[in-house]
Amino acid sequence: MGKANPTSFGLGMTLTGIFLVLSATSMLAAEPDMRNRPHANDLGIWKSYSPKGLRGELHNYDPVGLMAGALIHTDCSINWTDPDTHKTFCFNSATSQVYFANWPKTYARKAAEALQRMKEETPSQ
Repeated sequence: MGKANPTSFGLGMTLTGIFLVLSATSMLAAEPDMRNRPHANDLGIWKSYSPKGLRGELHNYDPVGLMAGALIHTDCSINWTDPDTHKTFCFNSATSQVYFANWPKTYARKAAEALQRMKEETPSQ
């Protein structure tokens, strides 16, 4: 085996470095300015759709929140419709929706009971 020539090694590293810098520069040049990029909420999976005026059961309160004793009003952008009853339930978060989906009939009943109890406990004005 022969000895490596330090000059050719240094030249190779220099050429590789130049190539990487030029590649990165051309990739960045192709990338649009951040100010000109569309907002993430306007694109793809980040954009959610709920028809205007979508009304869910339980006055658009999150059923999981109701079971915990909290009135968490939602905009219905995260929702689930029962395939049997066609009732729509609205959620504050995807976590609530996933939790609810484990036992939807039981949780819908419990949430309705909790809302009724809250209404009875709140004095009318």
